[in-house]
Amino acid sequence: MREAATMGYETIQYEVRDRIATITFDRPDRLNALSPEMIRELRQAYTDAEADDDVWILVVTGNGRAFCAGADVTEIPDDGRVVYDEPYLSTFPQWEAPQEGTPPFRTMTKPILTAVNGLCCGAGLDLVTTGDIVIASDRAEFFDPHVSIGLVSGREVVRLARALPTNIAMRMALMGRHERMSAARAYELGLVSEVVEHDRLLERALELAAIVCRNAPLAVRGTRLAIRQGRDLPLREAEIMGEAFRERVVRTDDAKEGPRAFVEKRQPDWKCR
Repeated sequence: MREAATMGYETIQYEVRDRIATITFDRPDRLNALSPEMIRELRQAYTDAEADDDVWILVVTGNGRAFCAGADVTEIPDDGRVVYDEPYLSTFPQWEAPQEGTPPFRTMTKPILTAVNGLCCGAGLDLVTTGDIVIASDRAEFFDPHVSIGLVSGREVVRLARALPTNIAMRMALMGRHERMSAARAYELGLVSEVVEHDRLLERALELAAIVCRNAPLAVRGTRLAIRQGRDLPLREAEIMGEAFRERVVRTDDAKEGPRAFVEKRQPDWKCR
């Protein structure tokens, strides 16, 4: 396992250490708003982390007083289309809801821990509603500004309405930039699982990520997939799918190592195979 590895990006920071890939939004002067270049770099970072055997979990956070202020309105084309490198409508993702800075949470296997360090709005909310574990600084604030700038809130509020009571999500969407949700209120409603003193946020995120990494990585991934994919299915079908994932993982070396280490009263040596 690599001790530490970093890659050069212009709009984000990317580091791998102790099986944790930390992705940090790094446009603090723009409140970490998502530019086309930042979106491209995030897609590459997510791809690299998913493909890297040394990475067992991702931590996503931001630099400065904002986590992510959504799309950078100064770089949105006049027709409002999301910028792609490929010709328009030539690839499948362009026919889907635009994901912008969202990790490919439906197709990736590794868990994502989102650490909201400050202002979080618009497309930044996607990292909250699709993160597997979400914690927040006590300085974090949440809102959805779309209607305040003349835009429909699409996938963002649809996801929020799955994570929050409908009337709360509706209030956030219709109030726009004129009302913000505090970190304490987000915790009360279950939007985040923990509120941390601001200066300890990244430290706590890495602590939680390290705890996840103490568990069998393939079992973690199978469990995550069972929950993620099962949410879109009726209960009985979701149960059967979860059992199918369990049966796959039980055939791995790690599934044998876990009980063996327990009997021998030692820490398991996970091989991720």
